[in-house]
Amino acid sequence: MPISYFLVLSALLFSIGVYGVLARRHAVLVLLSIELMLNAVNINLVAFSALLEKAGLDGQVFALFVIAVAAAEVGVGLAIVILIYRNSQDTDVGELSLMKW
Repeated sequence: MPISYFLVLSALLFSIGVYGVLARRHAVLVLLSIELMLNAVNINLVAFSALLEKAGLDGQVFALFVIAVAAAEVGVGLAIVILIYRNSQDTDVGELSLMKW
């Protein structure tokens, strides 16, 4: 299978993620869009790792690091969203002024 299929899929997923971050107002959907963007990067890393066989498993190892960072980001992000919801009873990103001085 040509690598262009994977690159097009990755570009499509990344574009959907960027649109979700810019257009959505709900904090959980913004976090979901960031996860979609990170998964698009993982597809690129694994595709190029498979294409460049002499590189070994470098792309796959980097993809595992991205997955670990994404898991930590979800944990911290959801904790912040829950704390904001407890204080303001709303998770609308546009209405948040809690952290302003």
